[in-house]
Amino acid sequence: MNAGMHLDRRAVRTKGILIVAALGLWLLPDSVWPADPGALLAEARSAFDRGQYDRALELVDSLTQREAAPLEARRLKVNALLKLNRPADALTEYDRVQAKLGREEPALLREVAKGFIIPLLKDMREQMRGASYTALKALESEDTVPYFEDGLSDGSGLVRALAVEGLGRLPAGRKSPRLRKALEDQAGMVRVAALRALGRSGDRTVLPLVEKALQDDHASVRVAAAGALVQLGRAELWTRVEQAAHAAHPEERAAGLRLLGDLQDKRALPILREALTHAQPSVRGAAAAALGDLGIPDGWSDLAAVLDDPIPAVRITAAVSLGELQVNQAVPALQKLLNDPNPIVRGAACSALLRLGRPYQEVGAVIRGLAQDTDPGIRAFAARALGKSQGQQVPEAVKQLHLLLSDPLPRPRIAAARSLGQVEGGEVVAILKAALRDQDEAVKATAGGALGQILSDRGKRP
Repeated sequence: MNAGMHLDRRAVRTKGILIVAALGLWLLPDSVWPADPGALLAEARSAFDRGQYDRALELVDSLTQREAAPLEARRLKVNALLKLNRPADALTEYDRVQAKLGREEPALLREVAKGFIIPLLKDMREQMRGASYTALKALESEDTVPYFEDGLSDGSGLVRALAVEGLGRLPAGRKSPRLRKALEDQAGMVRVAALRALGRSGDRTVLPLVEKALQDDHASVRVAAAGALVQLGRAELWTRVEQAAHAAHPEERAAGLRLLGDLQDKRALPILREALTHAQPSVRGAAAAALGDLGIPDGWSDLAAVLDDPIPAVRITAAVSLGELQVNQAVPALQKLLNDPNPIVRGAACSALLRLGRPYQEVGAVIRGLAQDTDPGIRAFAARALGKSQGQQVPEAVKQLHLLLSDPLPRPRIAAARSLGQVEGGEVVAILKAALRDQDEAVKATAGGALGQILSDRGKRP
């Protein structure tokens, strides 16, 4: 009995010694930690490469608990979290990488930004999928091609059209067999988007497929097919485009006029000028938009005259196109439009004047008024206008966009995030990183696309 008690006490003492020893090891400084971090990291990397992301995270977690964890371990943890669709946690770990380096790590941050987009591509809500594919387009990166290809199977025609547009922006995307297959899509808007993309591809092997679309049931598809064929070297199809631009049906005529702008052929100028006086507002608006796309400064005076059109939508389009033409003679007419009774028209004038490089102070008061309007659509339009800022305009524009990111409704915040991706300023990356923690999923995805766009653009610079 006594011998048994003696053994029990000895066992307890032994266990206590082991516990104390373990605690002592835990409290040892990192420099004398007995484990082999290199071996553990190698095992975690191997698990990651095998697609065992949970295991990789479990292994690397034991390394990143310590302040002196190797940077490579933290990077691997970021990537494992992204693979597990945990972008918020990945962003937190990325912040530790950034703090350790004392600077941003663009390639890794871009992956984190993309991580806020990818999970939403399969969201049940169409508007969320639309926002995520729109954000993905902003990245303009070849590694997004598989996601756009997958989007061509989406149940929404709008989402499929966005996926086609995304493929059309990328050289690898324009070569995708899935893009060619989109010419058979049940939605006309998807077929039109596919034809535009194939027309820009320069790939004449698609001619038979595009020619077949000339017989499509939808007028807009037939017009797009003719334009694509012109772009692919079938010059004789120009007459088909001209015919569409003079069609009796307003919808077909508007499609033809817009296509004339896309083709950027100077023969379109007199046709578009004539259409600016058409009785149908949609035709006048299409002609005004096409003149901006055409890019021929000679059309500026005709557009300036349209700034007095009785229909606000036509005035808006004309103002935006004047900004695209970059003609300084249009400045007085646009300045006059800053007092237009329609707030969206005033916003379009601001957009054009910013595009023309006018001082921010010239439009600042109008922009502030629009940004405080009770209509969220008008506040969103103010944000979109600010996306045209450049040079010395940028600091003030970024301040206003930052304020709009605090709007109580998602729509203005989405527009602000997207515009921040189009300007370049010292604080933009930090602002967009903060927006990745927004409460709204669409805002976070848009911020991810904008941030990825900025980081991609920086990476392309010499």
